[in-house]
Amino acid sequence: MQENNQEEKLDISVVVPIFNEEGNVEKLHQRILEECQKLNKRFEIIFVDDGSRDATVDACSKLSPLKLIKFRKNYGQTAAFDAGFQMAKGEIVITMDGDLQNDPADIGKLLEKINEGYDVVSGWRHERKDSLSKKIFSRGANLLRKFFIQDNIHDSGCSLKAYKRECFNDLELFGEMHRFIPALLEMDGFKVAEVKVSHHPRVNGVTKYNWKRAFKGFVDMAAIWFWRKYANRPLHLFGASGVILSFLGVLILVWMFVEKVFLDQSIGERIWPMIGVMFVLVGLQLFISGLLADIMVKNYFKSKNHRGYYIKEVINS
Repeated sequence: MQENNQEEKLDISVVVPIFNEEGNVEKLHQRILEECQKLNKRFEIIFVDDGSRDATVDACSKLSPLKLIKFRKNYGQTAAFDAGFQMAKGEIVITMDGDLQNDPADIGKLLEKINEGYDVVSGWRHERKDSLSKKIFSRGANLLRKFFIQDNIHDSGCSLKAYKRECFNDLELFGEMHRFIPALLEMDGFKVAEVKVSHHPRVNGVTKYNWKRAFKGFVDMAAIWFWRKYANRPLHLFGASGVILSFLGVLILVWMFVEKVFLDQSIGERIWPMIGVMFVLVGLQLFISGLLADIMVKNYFKSKNHRGYYIKEVINS
């Protein structure tokens, strides 16, 4: 969190990324407002417009109380969440989607679990109201995530979550990492819990989820797997791979030497060992280059104090 937000403290900040949700923002704001008022706590509602091309911003301009953060263009949900986190003044930060599929009535459940001593509480949409194809894809993605990251979360894709403020002090978000925030925080020692929450079918607008976001999420999952296992000991991964590949290379060379010297066979026309070695080396080179580039980009953003997105305007109403 930025230090300039330490002056005014509130009890709750509700952060909602929105993109082309003109038909949902008014009703969503009303429901969040009603639930927060029931809790009898000091609160704020933050909508982050992720470069909407419809009348979403106009619809938000009529809502109060509301802090509206407007991006210059579409940067993605992770950037929108991060911008909201940086602006939030609440001791507890609640996140949810802007499509009315998450139920603001579940905010109280999240807070109850937070009060039990947890730092992060993630919602679990145990009865999802999505299409069959989306359910199947999500189930497969969750199984992969559990296998690689082992975060013990049933539904990392659920945006309805609660965080203590200190969770964001040193959290750096990139790509499509918003769904892995609990896993990242758990790696740093924060206590994570899960509660069952309601889920409603989308009434207005269209889903923003597609295969491109899914692919980016998978790549980010692979990155988190690496950081979880090898961030402080990369030699265990790259060194072992290098030793194995070198050993295989020596075996191939010895085999070719034996065939040439002792069996008097020609190896000049046998190209497949060269192709196999080339593929392995090129694959490793690409992976290592991608990893180094990822580290360089993150260090660049940190050194420049730039988070990867540009805010056009912040409107308080």
